[in-house]
Amino acid sequence: MGSAYLYSYVTIGEVWAFVTGWNLLLSYLIETSSIAKAWTGAFDDLIHNVMAKHLGEHTPMDSPGLAEYPDFFAAALIMLLAGDICNFDMKYYLYHRWKNILKGKVHLFISFPLFSGVLAYGLKESAIVNTVFTAVNVTVLIFIITSGFIKGDLKNWHISKKTVLNATWEIMKLEPNETVDFGVGGFFPFGFDGTLAGAATCFYAFFGFDCIVATGEEVQNPQKAIPLGIVVSLLICFVAFFGVSASLTLMMPYYLLDAHSPLPVAFEYIGWEPAKYAVAVGSLCALSTSLLGVMLPMPRVLYAMARDGLLFKPLSYMSSRQSPVLATLSSGAVAAFMVLLFDLKALVDMSSIGTIFAYTLVAVCLLILRYKDNAGFVLRLEPFSIRDVLRPPFRATHRTSKNVTILTIIILFLVIVLTVLLSEALYSLSRRELWSVLLVSVLVLTLVLAVVIIWRQPQSRTKASFMVPCVPVIPVLSVFINTYLMVQLEGGTWVSYAVWMAIGLIVYFGYGVRHSVQKQRLQEAHDQLSSNNISSNVVDCAA
Repeated sequence: MGSAYLYSYVTIGEVWAFVTGWNLLLSYLIETSSIAKAWTGAFDDLIHNVMAKHLGEHTPMDSPGLAEYPDFFAAALIMLLAGDICNFDMKYYLYHRWKNILKGKVHLFISFPLFSGVLAYGLKESAIVNTVFTAVNVTVLIFIITSGFIKGDLKNWHISKKTVLNATWEIMKLEPNETVDFGVGGFFPFGFDGTLAGAATCFYAFFGFDCIVATGEEVQNPQKAIPLGIVVSLLICFVAFFGVSASLTLMMPYYLLDAHSPLPVAFEYIGWEPAKYAVAVGSLCALSTSLLGVMLPMPRVLYAMARDGLLFKPLSYMSSRQSPVLATLSSGAVAAFMVLLFDLKALVDMSSIGTIFAYTLVAVCLLILRYKDNAGFVLRLEPFSIRDVLRPPFRATHRTSKNVTILTIIILFLVIVLTVLLSEALYSLSRRELWSVLLVSVLVLTLVLAVVIIWRQPQSRTKASFMVPCVPVIPVLSVFINTYLMVQLEGGTWVSYAVWMAIGLIVYFGYGVRHSVQKQRLQEAHDQLSSNNISSNVVDCAA
C-alpha cells in the first residue's frame, strides 16, 4: 500500500498524502500487532494456555478496550523480527564485502566457500522458509476444508435461538440476569447488519492487492495482466476464506468458536485430537509468513514520509547496506507497544478503518487525476458557468478539472450522509416509512446526477500502461462500499481512530509543514524566479 501514499502525493497534494500515509502506518502497525497476538494465541493453545493463565493471574488489565493481560511474548516476537529484518541486510552486505576481499586468495581457497556459504545462507533463508511455509499453508488449508465438509453437520447452520440461549447459559455458566449476544441462530445469526459489520472487520484480510498495480511498468501486457492478477488474487483469497469459514462453522456451532485459536479447538470438538496439533502448526506457519510480509513494507512507508520531510528526519536514515534501520526498529517498537496494551478485536477494527480509508482516498484520487488537465500552470481561471458544466468542451481544461474536484467533494458528502442513513434508519426503510424512503430517494438521485455530470466531462489525454475502466462509476461505487463498511464499525473504534488522526495532524502541522521537502523546492523555485526577474530588470535598466 506504499503506492497509495505516492499516488496521493502526486494527485491531491501533500496534506492528503500525509493522511494516506498516516493511515497506512496505522494499518501496518495494527496488522503487525494483531498477527503477532494471533500467533501467540495459536502457540499458547498448543501448550494448553500456560501463558494466558500465568499472565492473566499475575498481570491482569481490567479496562475496556485493553487486553486481558500484556502479551509480552508477542511484543518480543515483533522486536525479534524487526531486528532480524535489519540483520538480513547486514548479511547481504557482509557477503558481498567478504566476497570481494577474499576473491583470488589462494590460501583462503578452502575457507572462502565455507564462509561465503554460511553468509549466503542468510540471503537464501527468507526465500526457502517462505516456500516451505507456503507449501505447509496450502496443505493445511486443503486439509481443513476437506475435513470440515466430511465431518461437518448442516444442522449447525440451522440452530434455533432457543438452542443458542440454552447452550450459552449452560456452557458459560451465566447468572439469571446476565445475557450474551450470540444472535438468533440460523445461517445469518446476526442479520444483514452483523454480516456487514463482520465484513468491515475482516477487510484487512484482502489487504495488499494494490502491490500488483505497482508493478505495471514491469509486465509485458499490463492492460490484461494487471486486472487478471487482481481478480485472480482476490478470488483465491475469497475461496480460501470461504472454504475455511464454511468448514469451521460446519464442524462446530458458531457460538462455541474460540476467539484466539478456533481451528485447533474445532478439531478437538469433533474428536480429531491429533489433527489439532497439525492444524495449529499450519496456523503458526501461515501467521509467520503473514507477519513477515506485513513487517517488511511497514518501515518503507515510514522512511518515504520522513524522506519527504513529513515525519522526523532521523527516520529517513539509510545504513550503508541501504536499510532503513531506525524506521524498522521504531515501527517495530510502536507495534510491540500496541500489542502489549490493546485487545485483538480493537486492533483489527482500527486496522480496517485505516485500510478502508486509504483505499477510499485512492478512489478519490483516481477521479481527480482522470479528469485533470494537461496544460500545466494556468495564468487565468475560466469563469464558472452552469452551461459549461452541462455541455463541457471536448478537451480537458483547468476549469473542467476544477468542476470535477468540486463534484467529487459533493459526492463524498452525499455518500457519507446516505451510508449513515442506510445504517441507522434501516428499520424505518424496511417498514417503508415515508420520510426515510423520500430522503434516500433524493440522495440517490442527486448522487446519480453528480456521477452523470462527471461522466460528461472531458478526460485527461495522458495514457498510462494500465487505466481503470468505467470511470467514474467504479471509483464512486468503491467510495460508497468503503464508506458503508466504515460506518458499520463500533463507536469506540472511531474514537481510537480519531485520537490517532489527531496525533498525526499535530505531527504534520507542528513538524511536517516546516520541514516539507516540497515546500523547500517551491521556495527555491520562487527564489530562483525572483532572482531571474531582478537580473532581467537590471539588464533592462542598464540598456
